[in-house]
Amino acid sequence: MGGSLQTLIRDLRLRRGRERRGLALAEGVRLVEEAVSTGIGFRGAAIAPALEGTARGKALKAALQRAGVNLVAVSDPELAELADTEQPQGVVAVVEPPDWGWANLPANPGSVLLALDAVQDPGNVGTMLRTTIALGGGGVIALKGTAELTNPKVVRGSMGALFRIPAFSASEAELRRWVTENSVELWLAAADAPPIPELPGRHVRPPICLVVGNEGAGVSSSIESRAVRRVGVPLEAGAESLNVAVAAGILLYELTRAP
Repeated sequence: MGGSLQTLIRDLRLRRGRERRGLALAEGVRLVEEAVSTGIGFRGAAIAPALEGTARGKALKAALQRAGVNLVAVSDPELAELADTEQPQGVVAVVEPPDWGWANLPANPGSVLLALDAVQDPGNVGTMLRTTIALGGGGVIALKGTAELTNPKVVRGSMGALFRIPAFSASEAELRRWVTENSVELWLAAADAPPIPELPGRHVRPPICLVVGNEGAGVSSSIESRAVRRVGVPLEAGAESLNVAVAAGILLYELTRAP
C-alpha cells in the first residue's frame, strides 16, 4: 500500500491526475488538521519522522489514527520528494474534496456569493476562498479560465476553506441560469466603478453574486452585459488598481457587514 499511495500522490501533483480521480493533496500540519476537523474523506497520508517533532504533529498523527486514515511511513527525504512545498512538516495527505454543487449555494435574502471569472493566479483564488468564508459569504463559483480549485497552491491558500465552503467550477451559462431561477442579483467588480452604496438590511435585500475578473482583463463582456450593478473600491489619485483578491475582500466586507 505504501508504494501505491506514493504513486497516487505523485499523480495528484498533476492536474490531469486530480481531475481524473477527483482527489486533492493536503500538505502540512495546519491544512491536514483542517481536513480532519471537517470530517472529509481521506485516501491515506504519508508521514515522516518530522511530523512527530512537535506536540502538535504528534496530536495530528493520533487524530489521523483515530479517524482510521491509512498512514504510510516514509523518510523525511522521501516526503520532501513527494511534497509540493519546501516545508511539508512531515505529512502529505490525499483527501476527497466535498462534492459541492448549485444545490449547496444559499439564495435567501441577504446571501452573498462570489464568482471568479478567469482568475488565473492560484494564490489569489485560494485567498478569496479563505476570505469568503471568513466574511460570511455563501459560496464561490469558479468560471472558465479560473485556476483549478484543487490546485495545491489554491488548497494551501484557502487554509482549509475549500473543505468548508461550497466551491465548484461551472460554466457562465450555468451561472446565468442559476441567478435567473433564484432571483439573484449579479454585481460586477470593476476598478473604475463607484463604491457600494448604503444598503438596506440583509433580511430585505436580494441575494447578490459578486463577480470578479481576470487579473489583467477584468470580467468578460458577456457577464458585464448581464450585471445589474458595477461596484469598485475608491483609490487615491495615482493608484492604478488593487490586487483582485484584496479588492474582492473589501467588497465582500461591504456587502456582508450590513445587519
